[in-house]
Amino acid sequence: MNRRALAAGLLALVVVALAWLSSPDLLLSRLEWLTADPVRLGLALCLLAVVRPLLAWPTSLLAVLAGYGYGLAGAPFALLLITATSVPPYLLALRGRDGWGDGRASALTRRAADAGERAVSVAGGFRSVAASRLVPTPSDAVSVAAGLAGVRPRPYLAGTAVGEVPWAIAGTVAGASAGRLASGGVSAVVDARLVAAAALAAFLLLAGPAVRRYSSSHPES
Repeated sequence: MNRRALAAGLLALVVVALAWLSSPDLLLSRLEWLTADPVRLGLALCLLAVVRPLLAWPTSLLAVLAGYGYGLAGAPFALLLITATSVPPYLLALRGRDGWGDGRASALTRRAADAGERAVSVAGGFRSVAASRLVPTPSDAVSVAAGLAGVRPRPYLAGTAVGEVPWAIAGTVAGASAGRLASGGVSAVVDARLVAAAALAAFLLLAGPAVRRYSSSHPES
């Protein structure tokens, strides 16, 4: 048997086992044991941040759990975890983009990457990523899009940290209230006013570059 095929099969089995043994319901049922020791909870959250992309869990779960265990003081830690867990999908897309010389990228992927490059060329890497994070879109989709668009690591990390601030705070606040967590789960994180405020912030981030681009494309006669 091909060694690569065997390794891929073993990896798939590990992922399936993690998904079964570490389901959100099971994790939430273990909260009392985890929160009994702050160090133990911190290590568990770091491990969860590592495997989260493989399980396709929402990043807001990290903030909810941090808030549940540490209260509102866990917001900075939650933001750090959310930023760190966004790195693997981004690097995967970035490395795939850098390896396009072998011709394995599909035409659709190339068109999506070209569109992302054009958007980044107008607003810049930091603004593009931050604005995308402020809008409530799937975190991993933004990470992959940034990698395909060729956003460099430093503006990507900075934009992710800034754009995820409202969601990290919202998740921490939700987790700090045990009653809200029990009644609403992760979905209770999102509030209409928060979404509107974040969308406005994203608009303001992109408004300046968009106006300058329009002005340069339509000079006064």
